[in-house]
Amino acid sequence: MAQKQGKKYLAAAKQVEARVYSVAEAVGLAQKIKFTKFNETVEVHMRLGVDPKHADQMVRGTVVLPNGLGKSKKVLVIASGEKVREAEAAGADFFGGDEMIEKIIKENWLDYDAVIATPDMMRSMARLGKVLGPRGLMPNPKTGTVTTDITTAVNEVKAGKVEFRVDKTGVIHAPVGKIEFSKEKLVENAESLISAVLRAKPAAAKGKYVRSATLCSTMGPGITIDVSELSSKLAIAS
Repeated sequence: MAQKQGKKYLAAAKQVEARVYSVAEAVGLAQKIKFTKFNETVEVHMRLGVDPKHADQMVRGTVVLPNGLGKSKKVLVIASGEKVREAEAAGADFFGGDEMIEKIIKENWLDYDAVIATPDMMRSMARLGKVLGPRGLMPNPKTGTVTTDITTAVNEVKAGKVEFRVDKTGVIHAPVGKIEFSKEKLVENAESLISAVLRAKPAAAKGKYVRSATLCSTMGPGITIDVSELSSKLAIAS
């Protein structure tokens, strides 16, 4: 079975030319060469000319994709008092205060895709750093997940808010939708993500900011994409 899948992958990879594609061309090609039966996630990977070991070269941020991600994220809100009722009204899947923190610690509970917390709960939340941190789930003011505006935060996550963060090798990996989206929706999502990463360029970054960028589906081969046109529109040196 693995060998058969390998042949399909190689057949798909042969259709990717050794050149740089526009985002629209790459999306169209990824959809054309898809060989699996499930609705794969489409991802963008960007290798940046930054050294994440230096705080002033860290690249992170969020973007609300205009066409969502094709699935509704499960949201946990950790708050107190009236903010718990606000979370329920906003459509959060799970909500509560210290009892939620205890559940995560005691049960290693991770049945959610995003965590939002109010500032007053962050002292207690510190206990969850080792559990949520490595999974990219720890609330952070920079990504809008530590806030008093619970309604907006929940709505953004449900609408397709994506957090991006450069890893220790200088690469950003982020989903931009499902392979069965229309080409137009995937292009719009991908360009929104790329533009957000370009805008997040740190002042301390030297030399070429985007070393390379690729687009691929979950099981498909990588397709090299050109971000220079978007950089020009934003007047940012890529």
